[in-house]
Amino acid sequence: MAVEKILVIDDEPFIRKTFEEVLRGKRYGVSSAASIAEAERIMKREQFDVVFVDVRLPDGEGMTLLERVSKGKTPPLAIMMSGFGTIESAVECMRAGAFDYLTKPFSISQIEVLVKKAEGYRQMLQVNEYLSAELAGAKDLVGNSVEIGRLREMLRKVAPTEATVLIQGENGTGKELVAQALYHASTRSHLPYIRVNCAALSENLMESEFFGHEKGAFTGAMERREGRFELANGGTLLLDEISEISPRLQAKLLRVLQEREFERVGGVKTIQVDVRVLATTNRDLKKAVEKGDFREDLYYRLNVFPVSVPPLRERVGDIRVLANYFLEKFAKQYHRPDLKLTPECTAALEGHRWPGNVRELQNAIERAVIMSEPEAPLISSVPGLLGHTSAPALGDASKVSEPHGESAPSATAAASSLLGDAQVSLAALEKEHILRVLSACGDNRTRAADALQISIRTLRNKLHEYRLSNED
Repeated sequence: MAVEKILVIDDEPFIRKTFEEVLRGKRYGVSSAASIAEAERIMKREQFDVVFVDVRLPDGEGMTLLERVSKGKTPPLAIMMSGFGTIESAVECMRAGAFDYLTKPFSISQIEVLVKKAEGYRQMLQVNEYLSAELAGAKDLVGNSVEIGRLREMLRKVAPTEATVLIQGENGTGKELVAQALYHASTRSHLPYIRVNCAALSENLMESEFFGHEKGAFTGAMERREGRFELANGGTLLLDEISEISPRLQAKLLRVLQEREFERVGGVKTIQVDVRVLATTNRDLKKAVEKGDFREDLYYRLNVFPVSVPPLRERVGDIRVLANYFLEKFAKQYHRPDLKLTPECTAALEGHRWPGNVRELQNAIERAVIMSEPEAPLISSVPGLLGHTSAPALGDASKVSEPHGESAPSATAAASSLLGDAQVSLAALEKEHILRVLSACGDNRTRAADALQISIRTLRNKLHEYRLSNED
C-alpha cells in the first residue's frame, strides 16, 4: 500500500473525528492536530504519506504549512480543505504544491476517493524511480532461427497468463529481453515492471530491496522505504539471477510467493501484494537443489513455466541478423551510417562459437565500429573479438578458431606476452586479466563479471583483495 499514515489538521473536533473514524475503518494510520504548531510537532516525530490541511487555522494560514511541508525530501501529498472554497483559492493552493482541494461540507465518499487517488499517484512516483531505460528498447527478440521461433511461441502462450516463469540460460543470451517480451505481451503491460538484480546486492541490502524497511530499522534507515514487491503491486517483478539469494532470504521469498504477503524490515504490519513474478538464472537450479544450495520448495514454486534461452552457438542462423542489427544501432550512435559488414567478416562471425553469446557479439560489433577507419565503408578488423583470448580479424574467416583451439592463444599466453618474458605467478596473471577486462568494460562490474563468467560477488571479492594488496 503506497499510503499508510495520514495527518488531519483542522480546528473543528467534528471534522477530525469524522476523518479518524472513516480512515481507521479502512486500516489507515490516522493522527490529527488542531493547529499548525501541533501539526509541526507531530510531523517531527512521524512520517506521513498524506496530510489534509484546513486553509484557515487558529495560529495561521494552512498555506504557510503547505509551503513548509512541500520543501521536505519526501513530502507528503497535501490536500487543502476550506469552508469558503473559491476557484481563486483552489488555484493558489495548487500552485503552492497542493495535491488536491476539498470544499466543506464534504461526504465520506469524497474522502475515500481522494485517498485512493493519492495512493495511485504515490505508487506512480515511486515506480518511476525504478523504471529502467531498457524498457524503451526493443520489445521483441531479434532472430529468424527455428530456436527463436520456438521461444517466441512459448512466450506467446504463457505471456497472457498469471503463471510464474523461470527463464534459464547462459550469460549473455538475452534472458532479460525475454522477461521484457513477456511483460509487454502480458495483461499487466500497462502496470509497473520492476527489476531486482539479486547478484549485485548483499544479503541484508537485498532483504530491504525486496520488502522495504521502516524508519530506524537499521543504521542509516532515516525514513520508511517501500520495497520492490510493494512498488510492483499490480504489475510484474523480475528477480534477475535468482540463484544468488541466500538460504534465509529464500525462505522469506517462498512465503511471499505462496501467501502474497510480507512485512517490511523492522515493521510489524502485514502488507499484501498482487505481483506476477518472473525469475532468471544462469545456473542449473535443479542441480543447485541437489547440492543443497537452493530450496526445493522455492524451486518448484518458481518453476511453474520454465523457459530456456538457447545459446548463440545453437542459433547460428541468427548471427548475421543480430550482427546487422547491432551494426545499424552502433553505426547510428557513432555517426558512421555508411558502415557495412563484408562477406568475409560475416563468415568469421558465423564461424566463432561466442562463449559470451549475444552480449559478446554486441560488444564485438561496437568495438568494430569504433575501430573502423573514417574513410573505409567496410568493417575489416576489430581487436579483442573473443574478449578473453586474442581475436582473429573481422573479415578474415581463415583465422577464426574455437575459443580453446590450437591457433587461439590461451588467456595465460596472452597475459604472459603482455607482462614480458619474466616468470609470473598464476595469481598475477589472473589479476592482470581481471583488471584488463574491467577496464575494457568501462569499470562496469556487472558487465565485467559477465565477460569473465564469474559472479559479481566473486569479482567484488577479488577487487577487494587487490585493493588490500596495494595498501600493503
